[in-house]
Amino acid sequence: MAETGADDAAQGADDRDKTLGGRPRRSITRNTAIMASGTAVSRALGFVRNAMLVAAIGATAAAANAYDIANRLPNAMFAILAAGVLNAVLVPQIVRAFQREGGKRTVDRILTLGTVISLVVTIVATLLAPVWVELYTNDWPPELTALAVAFSYWCIPQLFFYCLYTLLGQVLNAREQFGPFMWAPVLNNVVAIVGLAAFLALFGRYVAPGPGGEDLTAVADLWTPDRIALIGGFATLGIAAQALILLVPLVRGGYHWRWQWRGPKGELSGIGTIAAWSLAAVVLEQIGVALVTQVAAAAQVLPDGRIDTSIAGNMAYFQALSLYIVPHSLVTISLVTAMYTAMARHAAVRNMEGLRADLSQGLRSAGAFTVFATVAMIVVSQYLVRIALPTATLAEVQSISAIMIAMTLGLVPLGATVLFKRLYFALEDARAIFFMQIPMTIAWVGTAYLVQALAEPRWWTVGVGLGLAASNYTGMILRAGGLRRRLGGLDGRRVLTLHVKALVGALVAGVTGWLLLKLAPDVADLSGWPGFFVAAGWTVGAGVVMLAVYIVVMKLLKAEELDALLAPFARRLPARFRR
Repeated sequence: MAETGADDAAQGADDRDKTLGGRPRRSITRNTAIMASGTAVSRALGFVRNAMLVAAIGATAAAANAYDIANRLPNAMFAILAAGVLNAVLVPQIVRAFQREGGKRTVDRILTLGTVISLVVTIVATLLAPVWVELYTNDWPPELTALAVAFSYWCIPQLFFYCLYTLLGQVLNAREQFGPFMWAPVLNNVVAIVGLAAFLALFGRYVAPGPGGEDLTAVADLWTPDRIALIGGFATLGIAAQALILLVPLVRGGYHWRWQWRGPKGELSGIGTIAAWSLAAVVLEQIGVALVTQVAAAAQVLPDGRIDTSIAGNMAYFQALSLYIVPHSLVTISLVTAMYTAMARHAAVRNMEGLRADLSQGLRSAGAFTVFATVAMIVVSQYLVRIALPTATLAEVQSISAIMIAMTLGLVPLGATVLFKRLYFALEDARAIFFMQIPMTIAWVGTAYLVQALAEPRWWTVGVGLGLAASNYTGMILRAGGLRRRLGGLDGRRVLTLHVKALVGALVAGVTGWLLLKLAPDVADLSGWPGFFVAAGWTVGAGVVMLAVYIVVMKLLKAEELDALLAPFARRLPARFRR
């Protein structure tokens, strides 16, 4: 009997060391590195795509703002349908399903119902395109509204493929096949780049108007159906490719999806309650997004209906957001995704000690990166925008940089709020997320409206960025308080100590980088592709110096969390450099 018990214990340990797909389990840092590398390649190609998009349609032009609204719609709907509902329930439910007999049938049923619901919602949403455009804009001229609606008919079908990407990707994540989910967007960017290259070859670059602003009648005449189809169609084709490519690793990993409509009564009963509360929370968040988008979209509209392209509007906000979100996507999301499966396992057996340990590790690891990233991005902000948008004017660079800085002030709490949110989902408590979203939305919308009421239009979009940062801080405080009571503590002293050390190191590194950039050419003297290479050289140089200084200071302060974060990269260095 003793031998049998020992064998069972050994078998249990072997099972814990294997994924749901039967492969040896990798460490969280290894999985984070794999996902971060995929995200890094995708983001790099995303920069190329955005630069080509701005070259084709501008950054503050009327058509750019119309396209931004259209492309924003499927993302907002995806946040509600997929990010808000599917992510809230999929990983915990799929992990539990795979761990019980007959669980594959449950997963098949989740995929079947999720796919069909996503398709129906997408069709209805596409037919209602004019309604959505009206919700996200405020007193736009009819020519601009019509252009946004035309783009929307091409862009909203992305919603179905975003949902399919999430459904398939979360099955892969539950089986701890993390790489494909983060590498699939690379294909999306490649397809989009091909489409933009074709557009530039056929129609040429965007030409900025004179000082009087853009004549919307001329803009409407310029944007013929073939131009709209080429921009919008390839954007949607890229998302489709991103989703469908995930079928390959699923099959190769041993999972074969079969359509499954029926199951035992009550099998998915827990999903409905969690999904309802998480849906309510994301709907509330998206109401806030719509309201602040109206603020940004109204900033450029002059009393006579012309568009003032010297002021940052909603497209400029999107470009700033694309830069701001990079460090969060590279490390925080990769880290959270790698940890979420483990948190779901601990939550399933109510292992609060394991959850506290996971949360502490996540907060400290993310903080070691995001504190430095905040300071570094502020220091190189204008050069970073110049690199991302080499064809942008100086005014566009400066306005986008100001928005990005405002957002970046909330980068550290963003990482914490996302980690807290996933832990609430693992505990199947989406109700708390909804009630905490109310003050978060008020903070965002209230800040944006306050700036709109007190400042000139050129600052309105910056106010939206500040509101986003305020919302992140509000969410961090509220969610931390709730989890502290649930988990019996958050290991707060260790987490706070790490963040203080990181802030000291980041400030020393930031001052060093700021002094170095005093030697660099002014951004006003950097334009076109020559300016791109000069800006890239100085940005990379300053970034490397700041990172080196940061690592040295953190070593002196004995911040072990940085070592864990850098371990996957350090292992690739020759032995003499690891000493």
